[in-house]
Order: sequence, then C-alpha cells, then structure tokens
Amino acid sequence: MIRVADLPDAHPGRRLLTGRTPFFVAPTEPRCSYCVYVPRGRAPETEMSVVVGVHGTGRNVGALREGLIPFAERHNLIVVTPLFPAGIDDPDDVHNYKAIDAHGIRFDLVLLEILEQVRVRWNAQVDKVMLCGHSGGGQFAHRFLYLHPDRLAAVAVSAPGCVTLLDNSLTWPEGTGDSQQRFGITVEPEAVARVPVLLVIGSEDDGRADLAATGYPGRSRPEQLDRLAESLTGHGTVTLKVEVPGVGHSAAGTQPPIVDFFAGLLADA
Repeated sequence: MIRVADLPDAHPGRRLLTGRTPFFVAPTEPRCSYCVYVPRGRAPETEMSVVVGVHGTGRNVGALREGLIPFAERHNLIVVTPLFPAGIDDPDDVHNYKAIDAHGIRFDLVLLEILEQVRVRWNAQVDKVMLCGHSGGGQFAHRFLYLHPDRLAAVAVSAPGCVTLLDNSLTWPEGTGDSQQRFGITVEPEAVARVPVLLVIGSEDDGRADLAATGYPGRSRPEQLDRLAESLTGHGTVTLKVEVPGVGHSAAGTQPPIVDFFAGLLADA
C-alpha cells in the first residue's frame, strides 16, 4: 500500500490521495468501502487526527463527507466516511450495520481495519478518533462506543431510531447483557463514561410513523434519545443534549452542533 509520504511532491498520486479521495475497499471485507478527505495543504509527515462520519439508512456518504470538510480544513483533520452497503446477503436488508453484526460481518471490526489502513497511508492518529452518526449512523455510533470506548475521543449521536441501553438484564441490541457471548467484549460502563457524548435531534423530528413501520410502535425519536441519555448519565457519562429548532430528520440540519461539539473539545485539549 502506497503511503502519501513516500510520493514525490509532483507525483499524480499525491492529487489522488489528498482532497476528496476515491472509495477504497475495506481491508478484509471488500463488500464495504470508505472514502477520505485529506486537507491538501498538510505535510504528509505530520500526524493528523481523524473524525469518522457514519451514514444513515440512505447511505448518502458523499453529502456526509462534504458537510465535514470545512471542519476538517479549519482544524487540519482527516475525514473518514465508511460505506456499509445495503443488501448484503439479503437484497432487502438496509439495516445490517446498525446493530454492529449481521450476515457474519462485524461492522465495528471493519471500521477498525479501515482506520488502521488510514493510519498507514495518511500517517493519521487513529488511536482515539471522533465519531459521529445520524439516524442509523447514530445507532452504530453509540453501540461502537459501548464496545470500543478506548478508541474514541468523543461521540456525537444524532436521532437514532432505536437504542441500546447499558442494561445487563437485556440482550443485544436492546441491552448489553450478552455482549461477551456475542462479541467477546464485556461492556464496561466506567470506560464508556470516560468518553464525552453529544446527543442531538431536530425539534421537528418525531419519527413515530417511521419507527412503527420498522417494529418500534409507540415510541418517537426524541423518546428514544431520552432513553439513551438516561442510561448513559445514570452510569456516569458526561452527556450534552441539543435540540435543533425547526429541523426534522436531517443529517445536514443536525451537523452544526456536532461540529461545534467537536471543535470545543479540540479547543480544550
């Protein structure tokens, strides 16, 4: 694998591997892929921090990356946006990655392998990354937090339709009681509590009809977010909750407070 730092300044590969990159397959799971944004002005020898954005059900990865580019330019960060495609082994399955494992794929491990490739090719600092996700991406993000808190500097969860509670009396994905049997990882609330968390939702994002259609009748997205907030804070996690006025179920609409949250943590570092 070519490292950007190994290429001469005028090499065309430098142009291909900085700015908006192509999609690359995930190292051991070629059904998944990722793209990156790397500020062109950075020196390849300089180690850069990473923000990861995880798409929702619509898989609009391009718009997600575009929305994070100004933030990356201001703070000299690399943006990593994985693509977990719909229809793996089941042509109608649009949910696969949200609960972390499906069809024999551990999507959390896929992301960790992607980050290792990003570390090597772009000289990125991936020991602890900032992670955000909207809707289905928000589901993935908080579940990834439970399983890999040591890999996260901060997490922003936007408008998840269903949530996993830090409750060992419930099995995954409702709770964490069988995480050791399922993932080989025991969820440790004390470790989760060391990671700052933002919970964000639009004021017009009720989502009751959507959730009823997907098997969660009687609940709204705000109620789901409240359940997650109560579970996290009850186990010591410092949680900030933001409601964005006039915004519905919109990744773009909830992105500004996410960027502000991450920027504030960077300023305090």
